[in-house]
Amino acid sequence: MLASIVSSIILVAALALAVYFTLGKSKKRKFLVWGLTTTVAIAPFFTWLASMSFAILAGDGFAGVALMMIMFPVLFGLGIILLLIGAFMKTKQA
Repeated sequence: MLASIVSSIILVAALALAVYFTLGKSKKRKFLVWGLTTTVAIAPFFTWLASMSFAILAGDGFAGVALMMIMFPVLFGLGIILLLIGAFMKTKQA
């Protein structure tokens, strides 16, 4: 129970910081910040919350671990792709 609350707080704080750091910024910076947020915060914490909730609902720990093994690489890969897009995006010169 406490682990779920702490994980939720970390996830919400990371999302709030990502929104704060991207307000009014360039597209390149948005890709970089959201890629980093996805890989560091969203992928592990959201995956853990979703898979443990599913494991409790299903009554089987293996179901949660199986869901985690599917969700984490997908979200982590999405974050890496966003990060790479931001890293290699050309900036417009005025």
